[in-house]
Amino acid sequence: MESGNGYFIEDLEVGMDAEFVKTVSSDDIDQFAAVTGDDNPLHLDEDYAAGTIFKTRIAHGMLTASFISAILGTKLPGPGSIYLSQSIRFKAPVKPGDVVTARARISELDREKRRVTLECECLVGDTVVLDGVAKIMVPSREV
Repeated sequence: MESGNGYFIEDLEVGMDAEFVKTVSSDDIDQFAAVTGDDNPLHLDEDYAAGTIFKTRIAHGMLTASFISAILGTKLPGPGSIYLSQSIRFKAPVKPGDVVTARARISELDREKRRVTLECECLVGDTVVLDGVAKIMVPSREV
């Protein structure tokens, strides 16, 4: 049912899910800042971050959100899928050394339009650090 290029819309069902697990390192945060240009000292400067409500540097929220993209582009629906939209609510910080578990679960399917809606979340332990909804266009076996 799964093609070498990911799932086709015909293969997907409501309730299917996938996850991605990543330990966030200081290096990951530094590299994300370099790639994006977001050099907010909250992410990069331990002394600066010590004076904030977080008391230590934290990962960029969008770095954490990108773990959802990893699921959608590689696992569910997988290669060939096209991101249409993503809502995100940031709920708690991610710090260097935290293990983030990203999860996505199909909540709606529109086979005619080849659209999939997925409920998404990222957790550190039992704490939800972000959640949201993704909308994806998925290839069809018939196109």
